[in-house]
Amino acid sequence: MDETNRAWAALEAAPRAALTALFAREPGRLGALSLDEGGIRFDFSKTHLDAGLVAGFAALARHQDLAGARDALFAGNIVNPTEGRAAEHSAERGQGAPESVARASALHARMRALIDAIEAEAFGPIRHVIHIGIGGSALGPDFLIDALGRGSDRYEAAIVSNVDAAALEEAVAGFDPQTTLLVIASKTFTTSETMLNARSAIAWLEDGGVEDPYGRIVALTAAPDKAIEFGIDETRVLPFSESVGGRYSLWSAIGFPAALALGWEAFEQLLEGAAAMDRHFRLAPLERNAPVLAAFVDRYYANIRGAETRAVFAYDERLRLLPSYLQQLEMESDGKSVKLDGSPVGRATAPITWGGVGTDAQHAVFQLLHQGTHLVPVEFVAAIEPGHSYDEEHHRQLLINCFAQGAALMAGKASDDPHRSYPGDRPSTTILLDRIDPPTLGALLAFYEHRTFANAVLLGINPFDQYGVELGKEMAKSIDGGGMDFDPSTEALIEKALGGLDE
Repeated sequence: MDETNRAWAALEAAPRAALTALFAREPGRLGALSLDEGGIRFDFSKTHLDAGLVAGFAALARHQDLAGARDALFAGNIVNPTEGRAAEHSAERGQGAPESVARASALHARMRALIDAIEAEAFGPIRHVIHIGIGGSALGPDFLIDALGRGSDRYEAAIVSNVDAAALEEAVAGFDPQTTLLVIASKTFTTSETMLNARSAIAWLEDGGVEDPYGRIVALTAAPDKAIEFGIDETRVLPFSESVGGRYSLWSAIGFPAALALGWEAFEQLLEGAAAMDRHFRLAPLERNAPVLAAFVDRYYANIRGAETRAVFAYDERLRLLPSYLQQLEMESDGKSVKLDGSPVGRATAPITWGGVGTDAQHAVFQLLHQGTHLVPVEFVAAIEPGHSYDEEHHRQLLINCFAQGAALMAGKASDDPHRSYPGDRPSTTILLDRIDPPTLGALLAFYEHRTFANAVLLGINPFDQYGVELGKEMAKSIDGGGMDFDPSTEALIEKALGGLDE
């Protein structure tokens, strides 16, 4: 048995105790399993981690060379071997190889210059922005604008990702083509859904009387030649590095609509907050490192306790898109079944990320969390400062409910009536932000990125490729092009809905 498997065996053999018992016997538990970083309190004390498990996972991290992998990530070395690439999203916020940081800084300056030109009405009186992308090219900007842009009078922005034209139709419903800027975001500038939506949006501009619709387009891409070939002037193409993955690209040119809608100062603060979390991840010891401790929690429940899902509940309406953002980040990154060398992982990898918004979720899914048969680690994300001007009792009740749910999941309540008995001992993590502002959100999103990376290193998998996305795309092209036989069910569906495309 090698050292890694020996470390896993020790973790699997570790004694188990109820959460209430852990608090009773560990007077310093709260201090040991909570920390403040980047304007955020991370409280892991209501999980089953204890000193022994933390030490055991730290030993696993050393055997898996988490420190070396982390150094390679920030040095700009190849950490995505299947595609022969570095993963340099941290360079976009000033943490990485000097040459990559310099290039990112230059591209940010180019982005700012274009924003300055738009604000000076070089494109005319722009009031509306339609951002077209999908996956990482849409989820990040959508989340940021929704979280931070409420009440802003800068620009009204709509994010369109679904190829269903109903999404585009809804986005443009209240927009004036004469005052609308079109942003097309695609790393390769070949993404089929994005390019179809883009062509329809251009037609909308033309139908609205815009004489030069291509002069009203900004392209965000790692393939600038493709954007120029599409018809977009080079001065309105904002490139980003090929080594920045789509779901990690918010910090690059993909963040352009957020920088435009929120203002350049807000975008810079976002980068600074993320850079602070980068430094914490790089420098803090494993036992006091927020992303690493979170990864230890993830691995404990997925690999030791057999939990197949992880639930994230945002107790703040401004964070309502966080679960969707994390679904792509975590499941596309770590939803793998083979190690870096191609051999089977042999254990569970990414849990299924799901969630919702409190207090709505309390009246929908919390029945299962409290009394169901599934073990579901829960993550509560909340903010101390409210995001509205109404009676402060609204926010007080929101936070009371958030904290009460975590306490109830842990403590439970016995009853002679089995229908009213709550078993308790159900784990949760609480992530409490001082406020929802650009630097704090930057730190939060960087925390999730590094947590995802740490999980991958502990498992020995590659979090930076996504070949599983490709097969469905290939099948779609085959259906569209014809000439390929499918199973009887698929053939019948094609015939019923599409009338047999190859006839």
